[in-house]
Amino acid sequence: MVQGVGFRPFVYRLAKKYDLKGNVANCTDGVIVKISGDTGRIDKFKSDILNFAPPAACINNIRLEDIADIKSSDFEILPSVANEKITEISPDIGVCNDCLQDLKSQLHRVNYPFINCTNCGPRFSIVENLPYDRCNTSMSEFEMCEVCEKEYLEVLDRRFHAQPVACNNCGPKYLLNNEDDIEKIINEVAISIDQGKVICIKGLGGYNIICDANNNEAVLRVREVKVRDGKPFAVMFKDFDTIKKYCDVNRKEQDVLESWQKPIVILEQKAELCKSVNNDLNSIGAMLPYLPFYYLLFGKLKTKAIVYTSANSSGNSIVSDDAFARNSLENKVDIFVSHNRAIINPLDDSVVKVVGNNIQIIRRSRGFVPKPVYLNQNIEGVFATGAELKNSFGIGKKNSAILSQYIGDLKNLDVYNFYENSAKRFFELFKFKPKIIACDMHPEYLSTKFAEKLNDKNINGNKIPIVKVQHHHAHIVSCMCENQINEKVIGICFDGAGYGSDGNIWGSEFLICDTKSFDRYAHFDYIQMPGGDKAVEEPWRMLLSYLTKYSIGNVDDLECFKAVQGNEIELVKRMLAKNINSPVTSSAGRLFDAVACLLNICSKQNFDAEAPIRLESILDKSVTSFYPFDFENGILQFGNTLNEILSDINILDASEISAKFHNTIVQAILNIALRIKSDVGLRKVVLSGGVFQNRYLLEKSIQILTKNNFEVYTNRIVPPNDGGIALGQLVVASNYL
Repeated sequence: MVQGVGFRPFVYRLAKKYDLKGNVANCTDGVIVKISGDTGRIDKFKSDILNFAPPAACINNIRLEDIADIKSSDFEILPSVANEKITEISPDIGVCNDCLQDLKSQLHRVNYPFINCTNCGPRFSIVENLPYDRCNTSMSEFEMCEVCEKEYLEVLDRRFHAQPVACNNCGPKYLLNNEDDIEKIINEVAISIDQGKVICIKGLGGYNIICDANNNEAVLRVREVKVRDGKPFAVMFKDFDTIKKYCDVNRKEQDVLESWQKPIVILEQKAELCKSVNNDLNSIGAMLPYLPFYYLLFGKLKTKAIVYTSANSSGNSIVSDDAFARNSLENKVDIFVSHNRAIINPLDDSVVKVVGNNIQIIRRSRGFVPKPVYLNQNIEGVFATGAELKNSFGIGKKNSAILSQYIGDLKNLDVYNFYENSAKRFFELFKFKPKIIACDMHPEYLSTKFAEKLNDKNINGNKIPIVKVQHHHAHIVSCMCENQINEKVIGICFDGAGYGSDGNIWGSEFLICDTKSFDRYAHFDYIQMPGGDKAVEEPWRMLLSYLTKYSIGNVDDLECFKAVQGNEIELVKRMLAKNINSPVTSSAGRLFDAVACLLNICSKQNFDAEAPIRLESILDKSVTSFYPFDFENGILQFGNTLNEILSDINILDASEISAKFHNTIVQAILNIALRIKSDVGLRKVVLSGGVFQNRYLLEKSIQILTKNNFEVYTNRIVPPNDGGIALGQLVVASNYL
C-alpha cells in the first residue's frame, strides 16, 4: 500500500536528504524508484524506506535490480499515467496529529473541519476513478485557492500531491440551516447534545446519529429513530484518558484505538454509561474521534462521551445520499447537519476486538477497505459474491484479493440494491472482468442468485463458470490463505448456519481440508429447528428441541419457559413430533442459544447473536471445570451436558454454569483435534466461523490446543464471521482458473 498515502513525496524527501539522483513513479503493482549515488547513502536510503514510511503505508516486499544508467541530474516525482491501471487505493485515514496542530495555528485552516494532508484524510470514500488524482474524486468540484495550490505543488510540503487538500477559503463546508460558519455550527451542536438532543450529521462514509452517551432519554430516542431495540451502540470518547475511566484497556487495545484506522474496539466495561447504550452487557464498543469535526466538537462539549451510530434504520444500508437523508431523517432528529462533499463509496465504521495479543476484525470497512489481502497464488478474474448475512464480496487482481466494504444482510431490499451498486462500482473502479464467479452452495442465498444473474448477463460474451463453495470450507480457507497455508489442515468452523453438502444446515464442522476440497470428520448432533429462522429469533424453541431430542427436563419446571405462552409451547412440541417446518441443523450457534435460554438469560433475541453474547458476558473466568459430552460415529452429542446443566441450575450461579459450558466446548475441540492428529497426523488447526468471535472460547481454545502441541491459526485480516467468506470463495474458485 504505497499509493495515496504520501509515499512518493516521502521517497523524494529521502532522496534529497541523501543527495541521490533519479525518480519515483507509480506503476501497476506499486512504486518504482530509480536512484544513483554513493553506495553507503543508497543503503541508508533503503533502510529508511522501511523504517520511516508514512503511517498508512504497507510495504509487502522490496525487489532490487541493477540498471545501466539514470539520465538525471536531480531527483523528481514522475506524474501518474492514466493508462497504467493502478489498482491500489488507500483506505480512509483518520486525521493526523500534525493536522490537528494546524487546526489551531494555520491561519487559513483554523477550525477547518476538512483539514488533511498526505498522511491523513479521505481516500476510498471519495474515489470515483483511477488513478487516484483529484480530478477523479469528489474533490474535483472544489478548485484550490492559490495558497493550497502552492502547498500541493511544493515537494517538501506535507500537502504535496494531497488530493483532497483544501482550506477555509476553497474547500467543502458543513451546513446547518444554510449556515456554513463552522464555529456557529459546532457551538449549536455542542449545546444541543449537552441539552439531551439528538443530532444527525454527515460524516466520512455516511450519515451518523449522535447524542450524549450519559443521557438515557436521548439514547432511547436514538433507538426509536433507528428502530433498534437492544443492539449495543458504539461510543465515541473525547480522548484515551476518558476511555480508561469507562473501560479496561490493555496496551494492544490502546494501540488499535489510536491507530490511523481509528476503528470501534470492543472493550470490557469498567464504569457504566447510561443503561440504554449497551443494555446490561459488560462491554463497550469504544472509539476515538477520527474526523477534525469531532475534535472541534469535543472542544466545546461538556460531555466526554457520545453515542455514535450510523443513521440508517436497523437492517438497512448506510445512508449517504443527501436528499434521501434529509427527507428521511430531518424530521426525526433535533438538528440536521450536512456538508457539500459527495460520498462516492459509502462506508460503515470498522469494528474490531483484541484476542490474546492479536486483532480480530468483526466488521471490515472504514480504514481497512479496499486494502488488498496479498496471496501466494493468482486469483485474477475471480469474483466472489460472499454470503447472505454480513455480506462482503471480493474480486481477484493478480495475487491480490480486494474485498468490498461491509455491505450488510442481503435479505433487505435496500441492502441488496447497495450490494449490486457496490459490485458494479468495484468492477468499474478496478477495471475488473470476471472469468469465474464463486458463490455459496445455498441455492436461495441472494448472493447465489446474483451469481446466476451475472452469468445470465453474458458480460464477456460467454457464460461465466460458477463455482459453488461450501460455506464452512470457505471460512476455513479464508483463514488459511491469509496465513499463507497451502497444505492440509484441521479446520474447525463453528458458525450460526451454512448450507451443507448433504442439504442440511451445518455449523459445527471439524474438517480435514486444503484450499481445494474438504472431508467432514465430525460435527455436532443434528437438532431440529422448529419454525426454521423463527428458532433463531426465539432461542426457547431450540432449547425445547434439544430437551425433546435427548428426552431430558420438564418444561413446566423451567423458569425460562414461564414467559412463553403455553399454546406456543404445545404448538412447537407438535411441530417437532410431526417434523413440520423443522429443518435439522448441526449449528454450534444454536447450542449456545439453547444454553443461554436454559439459564434464563435470553429467550428472545433482539439482535444477531444476542443470546451467545449475553452468555459469554456473564461467565466467571476463574472456573476451570466442564461438563461431560459424548462422541460416537463422528457426532458430538451434548445430552449429558444439558442434563448436568439442569442439575446445576438451582445449585450454582449462572456465571459458573456459563463458564463450565464454554469449557465443555473447548474440551470437545481438543478431543476431536487429538483424534484427527492420531488418525492422519495433522498438527495445524485453523479456527474460523462467527462463533469464534466469542473471545473467551477462542482464547481458551488457542491455549489448550497450543499446550497440546498444535499450531493454531485464526482470522486477523478478514472477519471470522460471514464478512470473511468471500476471501475463502475467491481462493477455492481460483483452483478452476
